[in-house]
Amino acid sequence: MNWKRFLTVGMTAVLSAALFAGCGGDNAQNAASGSGAKDAGKKIVVGLDDNYPPMGFKDESNQIVGFDVDLAKEASKRLGREVEFKGIDWSSKEAELKSGRVDVLWNGLDITEKRKENMLFSDPYMDNRQIIFVKKGTTGIDSEASLAGKVVGTQSSSTAEEYILENEAFKNSMKEVKTYPDYISAFMDLENGRLDAIIADEITGRYYMSKHPDKIEAVDVTVGPVSTFGIGFRKDDQKLRDEVQKVLDEMIKDGSAGKISEKWFGKDILKKK
Repeated sequence: MNWKRFLTVGMTAVLSAALFAGCGGDNAQNAASGSGAKDAGKKIVVGLDDNYPPMGFKDESNQIVGFDVDLAKEASKRLGREVEFKGIDWSSKEAELKSGRVDVLWNGLDITEKRKENMLFSDPYMDNRQIIFVKKGTTGIDSEASLAGKVVGTQSSSTAEEYILENEAFKNSMKEVKTYPDYISAFMDLENGRLDAIIADEITGRYYMSKHPDKIEAVDVTVGPVSTFGIGFRKDDQKLRDEVQKVLDEMIKDGSAGKISEKWFGKDILKKK
């Protein structure tokens, strides 16, 4: 009986030692590989305004598509991580990011000093300016000053709205400034005569105009400063920011990002370093 007990205790000790050694080996391997291994298979949730063509929007099959969507898919593929696209209320984008409901804001996001206070940004990858759009055949609107006395629309929490709010004299010169949850709604009101003009991202506005050439035209006048698009990350997520920046740089250098740009814009309009 004592011998059996001795053998049982001995075997238990050997098995425990082996198990401990195995765990130790795993821990050592994990420590050596760093947190990158831990994140390797983790899904990246991209927050976007899913009604913002051509950057990100739902197609006829209700699938989220777009220029930034294609860029994010290629970047995630290179990182070896799954990507999920989540439509959000764009006016609450910073809260969605900070809360962790999304990991990245990648959807024609202008880099501004105000936004830098609450998030990290990638390097700029595209220039963007705000211009005026009017209903086809409209006359008398040919400058920022000519918007005085007019009903003007733009997207809520957009760069255009920020510019209007920061310039009180400009805002007060207009009869009314209407804000919309997305530019599509604004353009529909413009077509229906409920707006005199829209101030919008040139890229988005011209894409919409290309789909409605007989209804909308652009006034090629820059409103406010020219901005740049960047990818937004949480303030404490420097690691993800740097990983995405690295693969985005590679995509621009090897021409794959340029091909995506040509698909959506007809030419490569990405910024080069």
